[in-house]
Amino acid sequence: MTPPPPSPPHERKTWAESVASEFRAQRGIAFPLIAMNLTWFAKLAVTTAFLGRLGDLQLAAGTLGFSFANVTGFAVLTGLCAAMDPICGQAHGASNGKLLRKTLVMATILLLGASIPIAFLWLHVDAVLLRFGQQADMSSNARSYVVCLLPDLAVTSFVNPLKSYLSAQGVTLPTLFASALALALHVPLTMWMARTRGIQGVATAVWVSDLAVAVMLAGYVLVSERRRKAGGGGGWVEQTRGEWVRLLRLAVPSCLNTCLEWWCYEILVLLTGRLPDARRTVAVMAVTLNFDYLLFAGMLSLSVSASVRVSNELGAGEAWAARRAGMVSIVGGAVGGVGGGVAMVAARRAWGSIYSSDAGVREGVGRAMEVMAVLEVVNFPLNVCGGIVRGTARPAVGMYAVVAGFYVLALPLGVALAFKARLGIQGLLLGFLVGAAASLAVLLTFIARMDWPAEAQKARTRTTATVAQFHQHDEVVQP
Repeated sequence: MTPPPPSPPHERKTWAESVASEFRAQRGIAFPLIAMNLTWFAKLAVTTAFLGRLGDLQLAAGTLGFSFANVTGFAVLTGLCAAMDPICGQAHGASNGKLLRKTLVMATILLLGASIPIAFLWLHVDAVLLRFGQQADMSSNARSYVVCLLPDLAVTSFVNPLKSYLSAQGVTLPTLFASALALALHVPLTMWMARTRGIQGVATAVWVSDLAVAVMLAGYVLVSERRRKAGGGGGWVEQTRGEWVRLLRLAVPSCLNTCLEWWCYEILVLLTGRLPDARRTVAVMAVTLNFDYLLFAGMLSLSVSASVRVSNELGAGEAWAARRAGMVSIVGGAVGGVGGGVAMVAARRAWGSIYSSDAGVREGVGRAMEVMAVLEVVNFPLNVCGGIVRGTARPAVGMYAVVAGFYVLALPLGVALAFKARLGIQGLLLGFLVGAAASLAVLLTFIARMDWPAEAQKARTRTTATVAQFHQHDEVVQP
């Protein structure tokens, strides 16, 4: 068979321009999100610094309490809210403003409902910590911190949906400005609250600054919706049983995906505590992961950008534009991974010195970051692929990849290398590297074999069905 003739120069130029346009679109979403996520880490650093000024007990208890709250509460709410990404992204692509607003309301209600059992668990955090062998004074102080953090569950139930609602439309600058202003408020507020109320004041400052973000974002959304002429003003309160079922079908696997990944890294820290010279090895792992948390700001932003762009194009019925958005995202993730790995290698000697004067800790951090740098090369595109899959409303695929890669492969292999082969922290990280690579291979294979026209048709069916429902409703209520 004779191969087709090459595309003429003007078509090749058009393809190149479309890729460049897609890159600019993703850059406009990702860069403000990276800056916003860095403000979150800066806020965490400020909180930790003021806990440290209160004393070693308060620092340890506050850190323990926040880790408990993060794993049992904020991870769950973040995972549930991820169900908004495909629905809102596809609705925006289909110009269905009513579905966007409806999903915002439903997700907020869902998160508020999930906060109730989480709050009950937080009220008994001291009993849980004592059951796992923590000291009584540390457990008591951790409870004081977590109980004062309880309002943040309700605040987060508003903040996360508002962020997802805006980012699904490619609107990220208001979230960045709100986060920056809240950080500016958080510093003097924490200083004053820590001096007047101790560890309880530090926790209170956290949710008050988050409340400031919620108020600013809610104000922006209400003002922008009043000014918007297209799409009508409905869609805030009307919900059907079928729409709730669809949201829950996406929310459950999204939540499991997020929680399983977060929990896996917590298990990694716990396993480190069972290695010889546990105090030093835990310190090495904590310092190494702190650098990973900084890079996670970029990973998360690229993942959200990929999800937004793919879901927007699918909702608009542009199958090949969605495929192009996915490919550009993967290339961006690969470049980000190489950049993150290089940054980690370059900082491996200086980073340990920032946190510890112990020569053993500094040397251990340097060796661990060399392995972690390779892991970052895989983690970036892995998170981006997760965003692409989420944008197609297939979060269960990401969940299966996490279970297979991290729980079936990474943890058993890491334990064997660390304890049987006596490779220590490097063995644990090598196991995670193999597991992450396996998860990435699964997701890349799924994306490569995806039927993009079929996914676009599903997205259009999903969004236009809601439009038809509203038209039917309007016909009934009109006189």
